Amino acid sequence: MRGVGDDLVRRLRLTGRAALATALLLTALTASGAERDPVGAASDGRGPLTMVTGRDLTRYLHRVLDDWNRARPAERVELVELPEAADEVHAQMRDSLRAGSTRFDVLNIDVAWTAEFAGHGWIAPLDRSALPLDSLLPPVLDTGTYRGRLYAAPYVTNAGLLYYRKDILAREGLGPPRTWDELADQAATLSAEYGMQGYAGQLLPYEGLTVNVTEAIQSAGGSLTGPDGEITVASPAALEGLRFLTDGLREGWIPEQALTYKEETSRLAFQSGELLFLRNWPYVYALASAPGSPVAGKVGAVPLPGRDGPGAGVLGGSNLAVNARSPHPRSAADLLAHLLGEKAQRQVLTEGALPPVRASLYSDPALVRRFPYLPELARGVRSARVRLTSVHYEQVSLAVAAVTHGALTQRVPPEEALLRLDRELGDILGR
Repeated sequence: MRGVGDDLVRRLRLTGRAALATALLLTALTASGAERDPVGAASDGRGPLTMVTGRDLTRYLHRVLDDWNRARPAERVELVELPEAADEVHAQMRDSLRAGSTRFDVLNIDVAWTAEFAGHGWIAPLDRSALPLDSLLPPVLDTGTYRGRLYAAPYVTNAGLLYYRKDILAREGLGPPRTWDELADQAATLSAEYGMQGYAGQLLPYEGLTVNVTEAIQSAGGSLTGPDGEITVASPAALEGLRFLTDGLREGWIPEQALTYKEETSRLAFQSGELLFLRNWPYVYALASAPGSPVAGKVGAVPLPGRDGPGAGVLGGSNLAVNARSPHPRSAADLLAHLLGEKAQRQVLTEGALPPVRASLYSDPALVRRFPYLPELARGVRSARVRLTSVHYEQVSLAVAAVTHGALTQRVPPEEALLRLDRELGDILGR
């Protein structure tokens, strides 16, 4: 990968700002009254529950809840499914909570929404002692934590994987790429030889692009913000990460079609045999390897590559939260513990094809035989990072996607895009 010129380094350093972005978060928390008693610690409310989630595509969640409903008919859970699109799910949950509605007791929320929902006082803090937290993969706890308190129980985790055609690499005597240079070389050379496209992620301007760009920046040693909230996107490392994507598009080993890809469109391109390499979430493995898939038996998966070795992904997945106004918080707290139990978490994987949060399942011999990518995924989760924790995350994501898309389409030089993003993040986070 190309280095950063001295003049650019000087420009980035001059424009880099270090003001903290936490003041607004503290103000929002104080104003909202979010420091409530933990759910399950002080309330004795019990009764039937309503759980809301995005579309359950595999219908597994109904089966997971069957055990609870048989054992606790007086606390029966009704499942409400919202549309598949994450932005619609977010909008409906947000509007209901903002209005003070008690319609939903338990919410299955994207990990990126925890800070927003907690910061506004819409969800209640949880009693850590009531949940089997010691059994979970350590990084996932950070996705449910806001200002040092647990507001959401990790339920499903996710980290991006690099899928590859193991039959083609084996024919060439090659292992899967571990660095960007190896990925670029194999994607350019082998795709031409086999009449395929090289590498793709999700580069349409939406949350998927924000994740792809963040992963690239992190895998080059950069970040959007620092540990104290300072904005750090105007840095040489961030530029190198963005250039990994812009150079790939300019050089052609990332096809132009990738600019239109979301998760499913990119998965279908890989599964149909059009792509040699794909960055996507773990759910892809089961679908691409299923009987009838054109690439069944030909799919491998490894952690994302980075500049000099393994990359640093973005933690995805979903968390379970309790409506701060739920009339049945004790039942809700018990349901969360049930869904983090070993049996329910096993069903998350075997019936939902989703990555569980219980660490022991990733080394279970029977599960590893059925899902060979599990050890690699566990490594990916452990090296992944939590997305920016902010009540303004939705605005941040929109800004990252919109600004960097201009660089990917070659309309704006990458260095100018990062300088603009630095300014926009400053405006959003109140720097």
